[in-house]
Amino acid sequence: MKSPVLIGLCGRSGTGKGYVCKLFAELGIPSVDTDAVYRAMTAPCETLSPCMEELVAAFGEEIRLPDNSLNRPALSAIVFGEGGSESLQTLNRITHAHILRETKRLAEEYAAEGAECVIIDAPVLFESGFDAMCRFTVCVCASEETSVARIIKRDGITEEAARRRLASQIPTEELMRRCDYHIENELHCDTLRTQTAEIACAIRTALGDKS
Repeated sequence: MKSPVLIGLCGRSGTGKGYVCKLFAELGIPSVDTDAVYRAMTAPCETLSPCMEELVAAFGEEIRLPDNSLNRPALSAIVFGEGGSESLQTLNRITHAHILRETKRLAEEYAAEGAECVIIDAPVLFESGFDAMCRFTVCVCASEETSVARIIKRDGITEEAARRRLASQIPTEELMRRCDYHIENELHCDTLRTQTAEIACAIRTALGDKS
């Protein structure tokens, strides 16, 4: 079986990456949500997942709830509190390795079902190094005001907290510079659908030229 062509999709919070993935799916390009992969690995389970085993070994039993799921507040207190940057590096090293492995497995499942291309929806595409396994990269963009409004509506947080979250992420201009394509996702659904279709066509054309 031929491995699928991986397309890395990134964007700051509130840009609407999930909706863009749905539009790509309508065009026959499925996606793997790396955030969902991580949530599944740290969800309640009869026995600890391999990812949870490593996290518990690294950070202690206090990050493990009775149902074997991740105690997120406890882990955050360690990583963003007394643990410092070294703890964050350890967390990223463990989680990224497991997420990458599972993401590849899920992409291969899509390939077995006939998908030539698979979107890897990775908000931290470049920070995690996942971009190295992608043949193409796409950035979803939106103005800060639009993103802030979406974050507030989605997560129920304050405007100040939403702006702090955006300030901690790679600037849109930098993501656009690093990516092969970008999609402007403001409030015009028809325009968004057109942009997505054009990129899907460009990628398929490139594959036809280079395969």
